[in-house]
Amino acid sequence: MANVALKLALSPLLLAQALHTRWRLPKLPEAAGPRQGLVTADGAVPVARLGLLIVGDSSAAGVGVDRQDDALAGRLSQALARRLGLAVQWQLCASSGVSTAGAVRLLADAMPADVAVVVTGVNDVVDQVRPAAALSARAELVAALRQRTGVRHVVLTPVPPMHRFSGLPQPLRWLAGRDAAAHERALAGWAARQAGLSHLPFDLPLHDPAMLARDGFHPGAPLYRLWGETLAEHIATVVWPLL
Repeated sequence: MANVALKLALSPLLLAQALHTRWRLPKLPEAAGPRQGLVTADGAVPVARLGLLIVGDSSAAGVGVDRQDDALAGRLSQALARRLGLAVQWQLCASSGVSTAGAVRLLADAMPADVAVVVTGVNDVVDQVRPAAALSARAELVAALRQRTGVRHVVLTPVPPMHRFSGLPQPLRWLAGRDAAAHERALAGWAARQAGLSHLPFDLPLHDPAMLARDGFHPGAPLYRLWGETLAEHIATVVWPLL
């Protein structure tokens, strides 16, 4: 209730800051390049194949870099192939601005996969979706992934600490951070009770502007590389042995 009262008290300022931020921040495109492919480890003869599906919002779509090779899908598939020594058949289903509820429609052309990585949450915060409603949407998305693509494990990336996004002004950044933290707490608690699903805690250097794109909001190339390596380690050491 205190958070609601604070938002109401600051609503004129927050609205002005939100509108100004949308106008001020550069409108970066989604990364160009193929949205599916096959990656093998350099010099390795793969003896198995992993189907990987990445679903989500602008960060999943690679906003902040020019090419998908340098975005999350490219970095993650390359790192997985290297770590596991197998072929990774990957597909990206992502769109800027999509919420968790809206991500279900991205699965219309999704191919069968073994593992799905879901990158949503920021737009739930931006759209003022309540954490409980966002969890219901995640449950629907996970069910759709299993029914339509046959995934055996879903990795949920966390709702990032938005108070570290340098592209947002204060107090908008602080309040967005509070909302993001509430979503993340709810997500972590829910994910811990689910089978065939894992939640990877967020511990990336978002406070470092050099890691972000020039809008101060999306990942830059160094952060996509680190994020891809972190997810690949989780999938290789925690998920793959269970498949």
